[in-house]
Amino acid sequence: MSRDSKVETIVALSSGALPSGIAVLRVSGPAARGVVTALAGSVPAGRRAGLRRIRDRDGATLDRGLVLFFEGPGTASGEDSAEFHLHGGRATVSAVLAAACALPGVRLAEAGEFTRRAFENGRIDLTEAEGLGDLLAAETERQRRAALDQADGSLRRLYEGWMDALTGMRAMIEASLDFADEGDVGETLDPGTARAMARLLVELEAHLDRAERGEILRAGFRVAIVGPPNAGKSSLMNALARRDVAIVTPVPGTTRDVLEVTLDLRGIPVRLFDTAGLRETDDPVEAIGIERARRTMDAADLVLSLVPADALEEAAGLSHVKHAVVDGEAAKPTHLTVLSKADLAKRPVPDSWPALSTRDGTGLESLLAHIAAAASEGIGEEPLPLHERHRALLGELRDLLREALDHPDDAPELQAERLREAADRLGLLTGRRGVEDLLDIVFSRFCIGK
Repeated sequence: MSRDSKVETIVALSSGALPSGIAVLRVSGPAARGVVTALAGSVPAGRRAGLRRIRDRDGATLDRGLVLFFEGPGTASGEDSAEFHLHGGRATVSAVLAAACALPGVRLAEAGEFTRRAFENGRIDLTEAEGLGDLLAAETERQRRAALDQADGSLRRLYEGWMDALTGMRAMIEASLDFADEGDVGETLDPGTARAMARLLVELEAHLDRAERGEILRAGFRVAIVGPPNAGKSSLMNALARRDVAIVTPVPGTTRDVLEVTLDLRGIPVRLFDTAGLRETDDPVEAIGIERARRTMDAADLVLSLVPADALEEAAGLSHVKHAVVDGEAAKPTHLTVLSKADLAKRPVPDSWPALSTRDGTGLESLLAHIAAAASEGIGEEPLPLHERHRALLGELRDLLREALDHPDDAPELQAERLREAADRLGLLTGRRGVEDLLDIVFSRFCIGK
């Protein structure tokens, strides 16, 4: 951002779309007090709402509303801040914004600039800022809870604890290098430091194991509905969505593209994909749809393979039908074979196949429960790395710890460098890279130099 946030004051509408019952304008920056004085005549007592007449620089009344002033640095942005609670008409808000921006050093805020200033002023770290962004985008209850948890600092606290552990390990190694003549500090990597590394690695790997579930919570659990033409895929999509998403006709090959709808199941976003019927075809358009269907299958977390009850013989040999058995033992399925059009069944089907009918509703609630259980599995209340940035940096951190433990006889200088790089990854995660008090920890723990 090229603008100088140290001298400029920003203002923006921070409430919902206009018109509205109330509109809230936020101001942040060194001129916030001056903005309140210029528009409202006087500044209310700190953190107390005052009813004021809002005027432009010519003295014309723009509105009457509540005004609040918050003195920095103990504010959301870390700067002097103010709020104007106005009537939510477009003309009113536009006039007050124009009057504020006519003052010296005041301009309209850019997207996300209030949150950026909060980060730059040390009020939040990057993970909390990302949590705020996820909170604004949350569409389900579990997304809201996870985002709020992150915005409240759950990941920050976890990563700061890891940073303290890494700094302590480095302190011990650095002490062996810099103060070896003191006698109370070892010359090599001691077993206690190695055990601390191993404990941190176990905790880190468990955290990373939950990364896939974090991606599901943030981006959605992907369910591909596949099968031969006229297997009832589009009818199932419509039935699960409880609305007409896909066109349903008796003509084979009606669906040529991938259709998508998102459901909220137990607070988890579940993305259903209706795909083209899988079959051999000479139709180039249908062939494109079938290729897209196969790509959708490859990317899905769960594939529902529909076998129509009125065409069991023809469907039984299709390559897309897979069973959840690995080496003779039951396993968590990525594919679930489902008997569709169960009301038309004329012969027994495997007990392991859920049977459903969109005509009379048979099996639909059970299928939804199965999908919901699969989507929510492994998503507990522990902090989850929700972003690819988190997973990439944590993966690098894990590799550095593994390398250190796999080479216990390496020189202390090399081990210290690995730990420095590991701490660097955590600093990049929180946005506070390079901030550490290594010498303070060395002196406080080891009575060196008295």
